[in-house]
Amino acid sequence: MLGRKQEINMQLTELTDSAILAFSLWFGHFLRARLALIFFPEWDAVPAFGEFVWIMAVVVPFGPIILEARGFYSNLLNKTAAKSLRQLIEGGVIIATIVGMMSVFLRWQVESRAVVVLAALVGGGLLLLREAAQRQRIHRRLASGVGREPVLLVGANGDMDALLDRIGDEHRAEIDIVGRIDIMEQPISALVDAMHQHSVGRVLFAAQHVHFSKIEEAVQACETEGVEAWIAADFFQTAIARPTFDVLGGRMMLVFHSTPQISYALWFKDILDRIIALALLVLSLPIWLFAIIGIRLSSPGPVFFRQKRSGRHGKPFMMWKFRSMHTDAEAQHAKLSAQNQMDGPVFKIKNDPRVFGFGNLIRRLSIDELPQLINVIQGDMSLVGPRPLPVYEINRIEKHAQRRRLSVKPGLTCLWQISGRNGITNFEDWVALDLKYIDNWSLWLDMKILLQTVPAVLRGSGAH
Repeated sequence: MLGRKQEINMQLTELTDSAILAFSLWFGHFLRARLALIFFPEWDAVPAFGEFVWIMAVVVPFGPIILEARGFYSNLLNKTAAKSLRQLIEGGVIIATIVGMMSVFLRWQVESRAVVVLAALVGGGLLLLREAAQRQRIHRRLASGVGREPVLLVGANGDMDALLDRIGDEHRAEIDIVGRIDIMEQPISALVDAMHQHSVGRVLFAAQHVHFSKIEEAVQACETEGVEAWIAADFFQTAIARPTFDVLGGRMMLVFHSTPQISYALWFKDILDRIIALALLVLSLPIWLFAIIGIRLSSPGPVFFRQKRSGRHGKPFMMWKFRSMHTDAEAQHAKLSAQNQMDGPVFKIKNDPRVFGFGNLIRRLSIDELPQLINVIQGDMSLVGPRPLPVYEINRIEKHAQRRRLSVKPGLTCLWQISGRNGITNFEDWVALDLKYIDNWSLWLDMKILLQTVPAVLRGSGAH
């Protein structure tokens, strides 16, 4: 985690970028509405800036949040200008999608596309210039050492070297390591003397191989002196989980996350899921009518199929689908088990005889999945996430690591869905794709999966 100072710097940077985006939209309007008409008086007039305020209300607060989710504010010194530009373009696509959805569904008009394009060009250029200026400032601070905070490094020698290797240049620009104390070899009095000598306000502990009693004694010395003690939380080695801190009942807790942490991006994902699902439900009502009539005419029985599926952390929920199989499909399950083409707990067979003719059509086009939009609106599912499995299949999972796919909400579509799922017959390969999604989750990844789902469905490669 960033220190409080770095957090404040990040927030100030994001506020600056919000101001840049607001100015860019105003300046784009000025260029098109006033300056352009001086040189091209035959062009159509553009409405007053007040007609574009709703776009500003979307872009200014959410722009920096989306850019942060794309990693625009991370690894400033080591990334190339091309990578920064790509992150800006990716963020711009997400913002443009949001603006476009609001224009379509809320009927809020974009009065001039030229204004928006000019604003995007101006804003992107100014954001890159701001980033370049910030990078130069950090380089100057690294070179001069001026304004850097004196800090002591404490722990075992090997641990201290490892910690220094992991501290990025951006953070090294803020601190100056004025001394190293090996508390496995030196007495605590040496730490106290060093704090006095260098007038430090912070001590960094690299204590992976240091006894807790030594750490406690050293921290108490810092406490007595009124000096902050920062302990690197790497004394537990984990392959996947990322450590953070939280508070429970007034006590500090070290938390290991192996899934995306609670954040504005996740909150934004949940809001977008419900809005998009509701919009898709309304737009797809003619297809619902087509499916309902087709099922009624093709097979006696209910239109909808409901089944208990495992949601986040395995919590059961009732998932909705259009019925594509005969009503006795569940009873025939045991008879067909020998034909299962999937390794592991999942049951899949090609050309399932339980599927009736019209059901095969709606399965091939994934129309049978449309009622799951109700599950998304209810909050049991997401638009993108690992596909929910029946509870009885989840209970058959033998490898505990495979249950990590349950650590996020299940989704309508996923990496497995767009990877030609008919060609994947190994459950471990399926789970590997789900875990890849979880470990690399971002709003941009969700957007890419959603965009790739459409051609996958049209090709029929996303079929059951």
